[in-house]
Amino acid sequence: MVLAVGGGACVVWAERGGHRWVRRVATVTLAASELVRRSEKRRRRSVTRTTSGGD
Repeated sequence: MVLAVGGGACVVWAERGGHRWVRRVATVTLAASELVRRSEKRRRRSVTRTTSGGD
């Protein structure tokens, strides 16, 4: 939880012109969140296929 909040703070700070390390942390945070979103979409699709195709 602390990492998520810290990463979000770095994203905001980077948008306002933060230091180089802040921009790197923000980039990593955004990439990680994109991976989580994609995996959640895949998981939802597989659950939907499994439950709707059972008949």
